[in-house]
Amino acid sequence: MKPIERKDEGGMTLIVKTVTRLTVGLILLFGLYILVHGHHGPGGGFSGGVILALSFIHLMLAFGRKTAAEKFSDRTAGTLLGLGALLFVAIALFGYAGRGFFLNFLPKGDRFAVLSGGIIPLCEAAIYLAVGGGLYTVFSALVSSAQDAEEEP
Repeated sequence: MKPIERKDEGGMTLIVKTVTRLTVGLILLFGLYILVHGHHGPGGGFSGGVILALSFIHLMLAFGRKTAAEKFSDRTAGTLLGLGALLFVAIALFGYAGRGFFLNFLPKGDRFAVLSGGIIPLCEAAIYLAVGGGLYTVFSALVSSAQDAEEEP
């Protein structure tokens, strides 16, 4: 990911932009942590996906839509959404080949190990991609429509 440049093209104050530069990577990392450890407790794909989307929404609010689109475009978000949905369906159908819809086709690991959940971590990853891409796409569309409404006389 390229560093965020300091050009003034809208957005919020210098303080908000500086805090955003410092925290957006940590927010992404926290979203991945929630995803990876989600099958052990609260969290998982949905929570991690929301945090993924919110990290880029944070960029959009601080720097403006144009800068956020350079880092995470609507096309990329749509691709993640579609990839997550296809991966989720593929996991379900792969299990169906073993005579059961969503049948666990991976071995179970040791309790409380990262890879201990069979297909659950794969399902969580698919949900993470779909929710992250979908939520960002919805927010981006709302911002675009609001900007279009402001530009009309």
